[in-house]
Amino acid sequence: MAANEITKSILFQYSGRTNKNRPFLVAIDGLSGAGKTTLIKRIESEIRSNEYKVMIIHIDDHIVKRNKRYDTGHEEWYEYYYLQWDVDMLVSHLFKTLHNNSLELVLPYYNHSTDSFTTKQTPILSDAIVLIEGIFLQRKEWQSFYDYIIFLDCPREIRYKRVLERDSYIGDYQARLDKYKRRYWPGEDHYMKEEKPIENADVVIDI
Repeated sequence: MAANEITKSILFQYSGRTNKNRPFLVAIDGLSGAGKTTLIKRIESEIRSNEYKVMIIHIDDHIVKRNKRYDTGHEEWYEYYYLQWDVDMLVSHLFKTLHNNSLELVLPYYNHSTDSFTTKQTPILSDAIVLIEGIFLQRKEWQSFYDYIIFLDCPREIRYKRVLERDSYIGDYQARLDKYKRRYWPGEDHYMKEEKPIENADVVIDI
């Protein structure tokens, strides 16, 4: 499905929404390397060209400090899935705020280079389409807040190739491979097994 077709499906759902007093929340879910960031940029452009209001939230902007997600005594996949985000904080400060007719979001944004946060205030428009992009979006604590869920299903070999070529910040190729084997891929496998995001999504996009 092309980006313009996905946008049409979002706008169709948006036009038929029952609650018009708050933003319409769309999850763009998928595993690492599936192409979520690229797709959401195209969808945002398409929505704006149709003269609708749109807001983008990248869930990775809101991870916790390093000491809360590394060297905790847990296995690395557990740290990644369960400790990378303050799940309850995002329930109250992101998802419930968007649902409760609030006028603004107040969220901590993580700075990787300084391992610190900057708190930002963002106005909320009640008639906006909010595109939330990231991994593990359908975890049980968040899943019920979305109005429409899209899952990007990309073949494993393509995703693996993309992330291993992309994530040079981890180190050389072997360091990237080792970290993905220890931390990221087992966390993703846990998510797929526990939450079954493909089965629960409204639309599955085969990449």
